[in-house]
Amino acid sequence: MVKKAKRSVAKPLAQVGALPVRQHDDGQYRILLVTTRTTGRWTIPKGWPIKGRKAHEAAAQEAMEEAGVSGTARKRAVAQYLYWKRMDDHFVLCRVKIYTILVTTEHDAWPEQLERRRFWFLPADAADIVEEPGLKKVLASLSTS
Repeated sequence: MVKKAKRSVAKPLAQVGALPVRQHDDGQYRILLVTTRTTGRWTIPKGWPIKGRKAHEAAAQEAMEEAGVSGTARKRAVAQYLYWKRMDDHFVLCRVKIYTILVTTEHDAWPEQLERRRFWFLPADAADIVEEPGLKKVLASLSTS
């Protein structure tokens, strides 16, 4: 018998997300997505707030750890979305505030490089490939702006 994971519908837990962007040689902007460690789905770098760090600084750290990029983090969130995060035996609702990272360096080595893949997508393609409905909506809005 398969045990169903419970969902916690309390107040959403806060997370920070990074939206790494850069302009490519063809003049178009691209968004860097990473795969999740457990299921291999495409998403943005994200994680829990870091004590002693501002939200945009924590987002920049997530971008470095998960995607191996660094640059200038915008101080104001560009968007936010809700999603259900799978924990060991239940799901929790999370609200991700997304901070743009203007990428200046793509590192050859980074902390989670053996656990994730990274790829630069056009905004419309990024919206197509992600599965989280809230993130899909955010990325789709970027492809039309």
